Amino acid sequence: MKFREKLDSTLYWLLVTLMAVMVLNVLWQVGSRFILRSPSSYTDELARFLLIWVSLLGASYVAGKKMHLAIDILPSKLEGKKQRNLNVLINVLVAAFALFGMVWGGIKLVYITLTLNQTSAALNVPLGYVYLVVPLSGLIIIYYSIMNLTEKPEDPVELGKEIA
Repeated sequence: MKFREKLDSTLYWLLVTLMAVMVLNVLWQVGSRFILRSPSSYTDELARFLLIWVSLLGASYVAGKKMHLAIDILPSKLEGKKQRNLNVLINVLVAAFALFGMVWGGIKLVYITLTLNQTSAALNVPLGYVYLVVPLSGLIIIYYSIMNLTEKPEDPVELGKEIA
């Protein structure tokens, strides 16, 4: 199994697990608040942290699957080398944002929060661990962008065979 396929599978199952935990967590919050009349103190914070992880890891997963929302007016009107050049530009810009915004900025965020010993109020978890998903997702997005740049363009004839 290639590394990309293994990464796709790992991200998929991690996202499924995180979503399941988030659903159970929110159900417990609702149940404890309305049925037991004693709201749980940690569930709101845990839901927030899980949402951060699901959002950022989900963004990196869909980047790898080329399923991100996109305005495709220009790419659909281009063909051949112009379309390929636009795809290269898009992947380079995505990788640059992931490198400078997510990896570099995320590492600084993690470092600062760990250095200052900032912890969450209810769970008492170091916030640096929560924010660790930012540079991690950035690295994954960079990997997928590089892989997208090195892939050979799909052959329209072969695509037709797969669809038929």
